[in-house]
Amino acid sequence: MAMERIYIKNLHGAVDTEVSVSGFVSVRRDHGKLIFLDIRDETGFVQAVALPKEVGAHEMADKLRPEWSIRVSGTVKKRPEKMVNSEQENGDIELVLSSIEILNEATTPPFDISTDGYDVGEEHRLRYRYIDLRRARLQKNIRMRHKILKKARDFFDARGFVEIETPILTKSTPEGARDYLVPSRLYPGQFYALPQAPQQYKQILMASGFEKYFQIARVFRDEDTRGDRQPEFTQLDIEEAFIERDAMLALNEAFAIAVIEECFPDKIIQEKPFPRISYKNAMEQYGTDRPDLRKDKNNPNLLAFAWIVDFPFFEKDERGGWTFTHNPFSAPKTEHRDELLKKENIGNILAEQYDLALNGFEIAGGSLRNHQPKALEAVLEIIGFSPERIKSDFGHMLSALGSGAPPHGGIAWGVDRLIAALMNEPNIREVIAFPKTGEGRDLMMDTPSSVEAKQLDELGLSIKKEKH
Repeated sequence: MAMERIYIKNLHGAVDTEVSVSGFVSVRRDHGKLIFLDIRDETGFVQAVALPKEVGAHEMADKLRPEWSIRVSGTVKKRPEKMVNSEQENGDIELVLSSIEILNEATTPPFDISTDGYDVGEEHRLRYRYIDLRRARLQKNIRMRHKILKKARDFFDARGFVEIETPILTKSTPEGARDYLVPSRLYPGQFYALPQAPQQYKQILMASGFEKYFQIARVFRDEDTRGDRQPEFTQLDIEEAFIERDAMLALNEAFAIAVIEECFPDKIIQEKPFPRISYKNAMEQYGTDRPDLRKDKNNPNLLAFAWIVDFPFFEKDERGGWTFTHNPFSAPKTEHRDELLKKENIGNILAEQYDLALNGFEIAGGSLRNHQPKALEAVLEIIGFSPERIKSDFGHMLSALGSGAPPHGGIAWGVDRLIAALMNEPNIREVIAFPKTGEGRDLMMDTPSSVEAKQLDELGLSIKKEKH
């Protein structure tokens, strides 16, 4: 019977014992009579040696090349004191091989994965992402992402929040960005939209008697290309009924601190509680609504959080009309509620909107919501919606709010941006397993791509050819 596999991280507990290890060949070094292999699995790295007296293992070791998958058997031995490498993982032990099984050969890797990868062209890395992900830096990033999301689930579960999944196929409504549309085969000429955010569903949940909701949600926005944007990304989405602004900020501040203390104990939070700065003061003092407040910007472990509050509700669009600055669902500050309902002094109305900045990045944003239908209707009228369009696009929301929906508010964390900032990465692609380029392409899958004419016919669609 084959020996049970042991993970490399557990080899110290198996000294002088024969074990079976499975993993990748990182490096093969031929020293004549001795052949050394660096073997890694998802838990660590160990040096193995094939001795001439173990003829089968020695002959097989001679064939191995980097990134081949193998299963080996051997005895875990303490290295002689003079051979101990204190700077190397498992530098005080080695695996003396008795057998090697090749599980799969590998073509020559397209680049070196023993480095951090910053020296390799990003498009080349993304084309061979399954190789790129093997490097230690990306393994660390993706595993930390898992740890942070697990912490989020545990934190909010412990406080009575319920994780609820909302639909991916939903309705196209104006929420600030361009929708990705999905044509319906069963209803020709009609479309679903991929969600820009679970905004409307989570508010409807508040009207449904679920007072505390959260979700790790995939969201989609068809925006123009920009370096740190992705067509799809991840939000930690939170909503709570019967809550005031200060309580919402305190809840999320406690979450941020808990993540840092558990996942990044070496990092220092510059100021607690987090400072609160009005949008007006932030723009006047720093020229941005996501200021970098670090006192020492050369310290990569220094974290300067700041809440930005009291945003203008409306701003002028390129046509001279009014548009919302964040989304149409925010509530006005109490002192501006009458002005909103009367549609007066529109440029002076402030929203109960709040953003959380970290070291110059906006990592979360939310607001208290308009929970009464008349207030939402007033917003939609200010931005130029006709009664017919209000009913068509938002009738379901007005109906839900009119069913006795309680006051509520929430926030959405940009998971990718938060993790990139905490891992000191230059962009969010470094903390996403399978990202797209800044131009929105998946080079590994070669998408977006064309589809067969039959598929278009079934959907009642045709491609409009560009005129040259």
